[in-house]
Amino acid sequence: MLFVAVCAPAQAAGEKSALSLIEHGTAAMRANPEESKQDAERALDVIRRHPDADLEIRARLLLCDYYSERDPDAARQQIDAANALLPQARRQGLRAGVLTCQGETLESAGDNARAKADFDAAVSIATAANDEQMLAEALFSRGYLRALQGEYASGMGDARRSQELFDRIHMPQHALTVLSTIATIYNRMGEYTQAARIYEQVQSQQHDAGLRRDEAVSLYNLGKARQKLGEWDAARAGFSSCLALSQELKYPRGEAYALLGLASVDNATGDPNGTLGTLARAAELQRQTPDARLNAQIQLVRGTALQKLQRGAEALPALQQSEAVFKQANSLDELGATYDELAIVQAQLGDWQSAYKYRSEAQAAAEKLLHNQLDQRFAALKVEFDTATKEKENALLLGQSAADQKALAQERRANTLQTIVILLSLMLLGLLTILVLHQRRGARHMRALAMTDELTGAPNRRAVLAHLAAQLEQGDERMCSILLIDIDYFKSINDLHGHPVGDVTLQHFTTKLRDAIADPAFFGRVGGEEFVMVLPDTDLQDAHLFAERIRMLVPSIDLSRWLGGRRITVSIGVVASIGADTVTTMLRRADAALYTAKHAGRNCVRTDLAVDLEVPTAWCETGTAAL
Repeated sequence: MLFVAVCAPAQAAGEKSALSLIEHGTAAMRANPEESKQDAERALDVIRRHPDADLEIRARLLLCDYYSERDPDAARQQIDAANALLPQARRQGLRAGVLTCQGETLESAGDNARAKADFDAAVSIATAANDEQMLAEALFSRGYLRALQGEYASGMGDARRSQELFDRIHMPQHALTVLSTIATIYNRMGEYTQAARIYEQVQSQQHDAGLRRDEAVSLYNLGKARQKLGEWDAARAGFSSCLALSQELKYPRGEAYALLGLASVDNATGDPNGTLGTLARAAELQRQTPDARLNAQIQLVRGTALQKLQRGAEALPALQQSEAVFKQANSLDELGATYDELAIVQAQLGDWQSAYKYRSEAQAAAEKLLHNQLDQRFAALKVEFDTATKEKENALLLGQSAADQKALAQERRANTLQTIVILLSLMLLGLLTILVLHQRRGARHMRALAMTDELTGAPNRRAVLAHLAAQLEQGDERMCSILLIDIDYFKSINDLHGHPVGDVTLQHFTTKLRDAIADPAFFGRVGGEEFVMVLPDTDLQDAHLFAERIRMLVPSIDLSRWLGGRRITVSIGVVASIGADTVTTMLRRADAALYTAKHAGRNCVRTDLAVDLEVPTAWCETGTAAL
């Protein structure tokens, strides 16, 4: 009895000490990972003297989190040790924690498919065990991976649920990390301004809370968002701050990513030699962290720099290495950029067939990414709307419950009760009316997005083809013509001046077309540098004359700020509806006419003469002025 009386309090004190170390280490992981590692190792020393399966698993999960970014073998050892302890665990949700850490280790190694399976299993187990902390962590990891694979809406849904759970269980630092991931999802959807705003908010709060490791990550992400916006000085400042903080924390992964960002800015601002020097330091640090995606991004930036230096033979293997990783991860943004660089390198090496193949794959990846971003934006808007609706419904239910309780307590005051019921009904009706109006506005907004080209603001392919179909459905008695317009040698603008200048060219061209037409004419961008103009109640001859006016108008577009003395021109294919024409047949004939115009030397108008009509002879311009 004396032994029990003496040892039992000592054991309880040991368990409390281990728990305190684990909780401190959990918080320290977001401020100083090295300190978190030391806390976990000290907790294991205490647990060896006073065994507790649950506490040991939590300590090993901390070590797994630490090693997953540095040493995959060491992380695997912690996972195996935790798995061996699970049969003794009282807290069933810890199984989800082990699966989450295992999935993060696989994700770092580039095995996203197995990582996703582990995260799915972790969510199911944590849900069944009603373990909100483990569920929040599993949802956070799965949401980030889903966003990485282009599933932005489902990733946003997971992240929102995770943030709500962390707030509910009073873990504000973790909720702040989830908010940073929500910003990352916006960034990958192309909402760069909104992403930058959230990153700035998160970074400021992390700085005030002393979360220095997480602050380094947010500084890098803020630099990426600024880079997407073309704000090179701001991007460089973000990456430099991330580098300084990561070096102070001895955080090699953060240093490697910061150097990668700085190298990317050097590439964009015309210093490929500086890029290669910076990447050499990043590659050394990358060898200390099992991050396959980081290595692929380094190889992409390195290949781009070598391409700019006309060292295609060296650039090719680097780009092919990044292509393999991004293709496996289904990362369309990076994959499209890699294909663009491979096309340029193959052209430098004289392999025109491979260059054309990669250029086609780059365009396909870009179009797929754009469609996915658009579709996922709508789905994400629905997630946000459903979340807001659910919150309002919960508030209404709580209000109704409170009203019922009050009514029961005041049963004798019937007149007062009737007044309360009437007021609550009116409030409910008003709120429901607001919800309906909000939903209608959201639906109109989503429809407008679905029918608008994001870059130029013009109607997109879906909109213009729907308009053409509506015209054709009005019957054979109404004539309808279309113009298929293609900017000549547009690819050379992207190649010589960069894609941002190509985007500016498309925007100015769209503005000129918009100013040149009036109702009922309708035009839109159908892909790349191609536009379709629909001219209701217009025969072939009048359409041809209108096309000539467009052709002569285009060279007046002032792009000297970006293209110097170069003027753009267009080739145009013109067709008019005949018989039982469909959208497909008209586009096919217009494309054939456009091909004839290009074959004739570009900067001219050609008409599909499926109908026996006389049209003016088109004049074509050749030579450097038409480039």
